[in-house]
Amino acid sequence: MAGKRRIVVSDIGEVSVVRFIDRKIVDSANIEEMGEELFSVVEKDKRRFVLLNFDGVEFLSSAALNKLILLDRKAKAAGGKLKLCGLRPEIMEVFTITRLDRVFQIKKTEADGIEAFGL
Repeated sequence: MAGKRRIVVSDIGEVSVVRFIDRKIVDSANIEEMGEELFSVVEKDKRRFVLLNFDGVEFLSSAALNKLILLDRKAKAAGGKLKLCGLRPEIMEVFTITRLDRVFQIKKTEADGIEAFGL
C-alpha cells in the first residue's frame, strides 16, 4: 500500500492518532479500504496504542463498526489498546444502542484519549 487514502495517522509519543478523511463512512468499498489501512497501523506499522479520532465524521455504517471491532481484537492480540474520541452525539448513540460503548473506551477529546493510555 503506497499511502493511506481514508485515514491520516500522526504519532504522539507511543500513541498513533488516526483521523478519518471521509465525513460519511458508508460506502462498502471505502470501508474495506479504510479497514485495511487501520489494520496496517497495528500489523505493519507495529503500533500498539491507537486512538481513533472521529472529529468530522458525521455518519458511520454498521459495516464500519465491524471494522472497529476487528481492529480492537488485532490491537489486543498485539498487546495494545484501542480507544476512541470525538464522537458526535448521534454516533455515540449508535455505540450506546449496540452496547459498543462497553467494548470501547470512548473519550470526549483527543487530549483525554491520549491521557487515557497512561503512557
